[in-house]
Amino acid sequence: MPRYIPDYDDYDEEYADDYFESHLRSKPKPKKQAENLVSGVVIRSLGHHYEVETDDGVRLCRVRGRLLQERGKETLVAVGDRVLVAPEGKKKGLIDEVAERDSVLSRRRPGTSQSVEDVILANPDQVLIVFSITQPEPHLRMLDRFLVIAEANELPAMICVNKVDLTGIEVAQVTFGLYAALGYPLIYASAETGQGIDDLRHLLEDNLTVVTGPSGVGKSTLINAIHPDLNLRVGDLRDFEGKGRHTTRSAQLFRLPFGKDTYIADTPGIRELGLYEIDPASLGFFFVDIEPFVNDCRFPNCTHTHEPGCAVQAAVAEGKIAAERYESYLRILEGEDLQEEEW
Repeated sequence: MPRYIPDYDDYDEEYADDYFESHLRSKPKPKKQAENLVSGVVIRSLGHHYEVETDDGVRLCRVRGRLLQERGKETLVAVGDRVLVAPEGKKKGLIDEVAERDSVLSRRRPGTSQSVEDVILANPDQVLIVFSITQPEPHLRMLDRFLVIAEANELPAMICVNKVDLTGIEVAQVTFGLYAALGYPLIYASAETGQGIDDLRHLLEDNLTVVTGPSGVGKSTLINAIHPDLNLRVGDLRDFEGKGRHTTRSAQLFRLPFGKDTYIADTPGIRELGLYEIDPASLGFFFVDIEPFVNDCRFPNCTHTHEPGCAVQAAVAEGKIAAERYESYLRILEGEDLQEEEW
């Protein structure tokens, strides 16, 4: 039985021992009742506190000391975690238990020499990458990087092309047709006319979806078109435009009131999501069009850049892999960053 010391400001060791011997051995502390706990989802991290959405509202929660003592180096609580909370009054609580995660969006923790996973978002189901066909013009090499991040985190990715009312859907289909051919679901949408909004709502329903894309493509406007009562301001869904590799920014969830558990996740900048930690030898596996040829190369450690007998280079020459996708692969492999103005 754990030793119990009463919560007095002043006590000495002898008093504590006497109290323990005379009282607690005959009066064991009652066990925690599971029915006192409420389930919830962590929707925001605030330093050492977390906003948890439960059936009776959002509670500001701390983590129970027992969990803090038991944790290792991994992220103990992350946005998206499913938790059990011991209520404290009407608005606060203690996180008592964190359920096992089904998936994560993570990076290597900055400032450490060891490979320690830093979970940015727990339990995402999919990634929705939003680009516009114009204003701003689409940058497909940036799209390729987003897709690599999704593949590296084993998350299904979808692409939404917004503002098709400005050019017509035919222009958008020509520009993004390669990705449809690769098997990525594409939604051609217009927040202004409502085109594609029902398709987006269907894809988001009952999922925790990471919504991302470059600046100015209309992410918040699209979400408002899906559910106007959410009333996101332009820019509320932050852009992948972090300027430093290790800027500290946490994710945040917004609930959409259709389906059983429908959330969209606002996430930090792309530089935080592991692109820099991808093993160069594994990069080819995260391009869905390159991956089928990787194991057919003559050399098992082929970089697919210059080696003889490279099946990837042969596939590019034969038109089985698009030249622009192979160019994106080379740029990422060589560590070339996009220009700052292109973010």
